[in-house]
Amino acid sequence: MTERSQTVVANALALSPLERAEVIDQLYRSLRSEREREVESAWAQESERRIDAYLAGHAKTIPYDEVKRHLRT
Repeated sequence: MTERSQTVVANALALSPLERAEVIDQLYRSLRSEREREVESAWAQESERRIDAYLAGHAKTIPYDEVKRHLRT
């Protein structure tokens, strides 16, 4: 690790856990391609759509035990 990166890490370790998590998130996001960000955004939108449908009573749900039985057969 370079001296510069060691300084960055030392400064980051002095942050609160929440601040460190925010730094990690920003660094992680900077490493992902535009396509990866687009896919993640699409999945987030789909997840929100499914949650909204569930909360509105428009989504059919299946009990976990039934799903397990189905997967075993």
